[in-house]
Amino acid sequence: MSAHDHRRLGRELGLFDTDPLMGAGLPYWLPDGAVVRHTLEEYIRDAERRAGYRHVYSPALGKRELYETSGHWDHYGDDMYPPMRLGAEEAVLRPSLCPHHALIYRSRSHSHRELPLRIAELGTMYRAELSGVLGGLTRVRAIQLNDAHIFCTPDQAVDEARAALELIARAYADLGIEAVRHRLSLPGAGGKYVAAPELWRRATGLLREVLAGAGVAYEEAEGEAAFYGPKIDVQIADPAGRESTLSTVQIDFHQPARFGLHYIGADGAKHRPVMVHRSVIGSVERAVAHLIETHGGAFPAWLAPVQLAVLPVAEEQLGQAAELVRDAEALGLRAELAGPREGTLGARIRAARLVPYQAVIGAREAGAGLAAVRLRDGRRPDALPAPELLRRIAARVAARGPALWD
Repeated sequence: MSAHDHRRLGRELGLFDTDPLMGAGLPYWLPDGAVVRHTLEEYIRDAERRAGYRHVYSPALGKRELYETSGHWDHYGDDMYPPMRLGAEEAVLRPSLCPHHALIYRSRSHSHRELPLRIAELGTMYRAELSGVLGGLTRVRAIQLNDAHIFCTPDQAVDEARAALELIARAYADLGIEAVRHRLSLPGAGGKYVAAPELWRRATGLLREVLAGAGVAYEEAEGEAAFYGPKIDVQIADPAGRESTLSTVQIDFHQPARFGLHYIGADGAKHRPVMVHRSVIGSVERAVAHLIETHGGAFPAWLAPVQLAVLPVAEEQLGQAAELVRDAEALGLRAELAGPREGTLGARIRAARLVPYQAVIGAREAGAGLAAVRLRDGRRPDALPAPELLRRIAARVAARGPALWD
């Protein structure tokens, strides 16, 4: 296991853990890990709101008939949990959010003037993964998915899918991660895929147009498509070079037809919408696992569980240090006080080595209302008045991205 393997490092840093009584593939989040997860979720919700998405909530259960309609029951059944008998009905833990979003769209009539309609959700879904493939946060049985579905006219599909790729690229820049390649995932042989050659041809052609328009180099891979359509997979790699999919963009003609979706066109007639599936950061679990491994636990400042550690040199500076922590928290920063009772100054600095910013307050700083600044990367900017230090840190955190100091 490598030094940055998230299964080891995540436990050492107190981000997540597991327990046999909860079961394999069902990790729980510890307080610092919950901060990272919550911050990531709020970031993606905000990014989606700015991009014109409307957020919804939908239940993690559905009737068996829902997944028979969507095609999951026939084409994805091996990855689903068995149905639960509820009186005369059978309920299933959902393996995907798209059937629920199709029903949300279908619940209201829609005009062509309303489209594109972008529906997003951070929702839980369940995969019946075998115990032999489970590990850490990358392969789990309960998945918190950053999912969205865009219902649009056929002539809007390419622009919407291209905009989704741009949203993914911006998120990767803010998170400090890199895509190693883009893959156009196509169907393979066998009965895994829906039999609709013309729909596959149309969807594949549109995705090729998306990739060409975005200027993105890509490779084609047969046998990697979703059962209902082709997709663009954004591939990442761990420190050992093992590749996996984090983000996806898909164009789907299948489920709009299965659910009888329509909109009223300019001609007053009913028309079938296109359903663009996209996930910016994929599952929250896999995204956090990759962030742990990419940054070795030294998360970008805006994402770090603790953003500022305040270290008074001696007991006499505790008052000023506590005030600095309170002022930082009032600005929305995550700050902690590490006082002399927790060890020598050197020991406390080492203990806070992954914290982006350290403010050291000695007798000289306390007398002048200053704080000596130490950055996680080893830089030591000039001591600053406490309000100015907090203003600069807050501005850097608000700007996101991997930079620590302007």
